[in-house]
Amino acid sequence: MSEITGEPGALDPAAVPAAVPAAVDGESWQSIAAGRLAAVRRIRSVLPLVVLLIVAGELAGNNQGLPGLVVSVATLVGYGTLWYVSGRSARSWRFRERADDLLIDHGLLFRRQIVVPYGRMQFVDVKVDPLDRLLGIATVQLHTAAAASDARIPGLVPAQAQALRDRLAELGQARMSGL
Repeated sequence: MSEITGEPGALDPAAVPAAVPAAVDGESWQSIAAGRLAAVRRIRSVLPLVVLLIVAGELAGNNQGLPGLVVSVATLVGYGTLWYVSGRSARSWRFRERADDLLIDHGLLFRRQIVVPYGRMQFVDVKVDPLDRLLGIATVQLHTAAAASDARIPGLVPAQAQALRDRLAELGQARMSGL
């Protein structure tokens, strides 16, 4: 419910919800290693770029210079956009541990906030593939009873991921024993 200030049609700024939720109960959001996550995503997107540039080179080499040029420019513009969006998307990830649940928040255009009660967690995984290992990040994967509600937190430093996994597993066991 918003309050109207002295001007007609004006809303009180304190009554308008913020685009990014504020910390509740004095707890703050924790961030991830966004730069490393963005680098991993950008590196993974290079292979399609190389394939499209090879196609463009073939078109240009077959005396079809204009289509090859169009494909090259479109590929480079698309990759530039992907580069920018990868960085912004990686910086949008954050999480917060609360007394009874874990909040995970991410997204640029469409923000998504996932609430995972500790008592619903079946097990917690830390995933690291070779590229992640090379750049020093890991993903914490939370598995719940409903497959659609599985959540993840990518881009964590491995020590942070392992500590989070251990805390969540302990909290999950404590909450499940009370059911």
